[in-house]
Amino acid sequence: MAAAWVLRAGGCRPRRLLILPPSSSFSSSAGSGPTAERGERQESAGLGFSPPAHSRNDWIGPPDKHSNLRPVIFYVPPEESPLERRLREARQEAQACDQRYWARHNRAFCQEKEEFIYSRLKAKGLEMGAETGQKATLNAEEMADFYKEFLSKNFRKHMQYNR
Repeated sequence: MAAAWVLRAGGCRPRRLLILPPSSSFSSSAGSGPTAERGERQESAGLGFSPPAHSRNDWIGPPDKHSNLRPVIFYVPPEESPLERRLREARQEAQACDQRYWARHNRAFCQEKEEFIYSRLKAKGLEMGAETGQKATLNAEEMADFYKEFLSKNFRKHMQYNR
């Protein structure tokens, strides 16, 4: 199943934002094909896609299933200045750091949420899957306790991330 990619302006040059429809003609193996006239290959490992060689824009992919962040494949201009290169590399590094943080955070959130629901249902004498086939759930007030506790417990991590 091919995912839609959003085409966005690259570098400092203003360009229009284009949204491309899903198409099998854009799918290729990860990391294949040049991204710029320079012939360099853009880091797209794990994305399953490389922009066409004639593209002069950044490409934004569908949200990652773990972090919910949209991966970006950055355009590398043929005559990229050292300052432009430093900016692009800093953006790539920030993107990788964000990806790691939010993937780890979201996994911890889901795991702790399941454990919380299980412990509360067990305390009530209920099972996760009721006899009717419906999944047993908690009400909004009970879940608010979990959300408050989770945010409080991870406050320092969020503060470090924002710095």
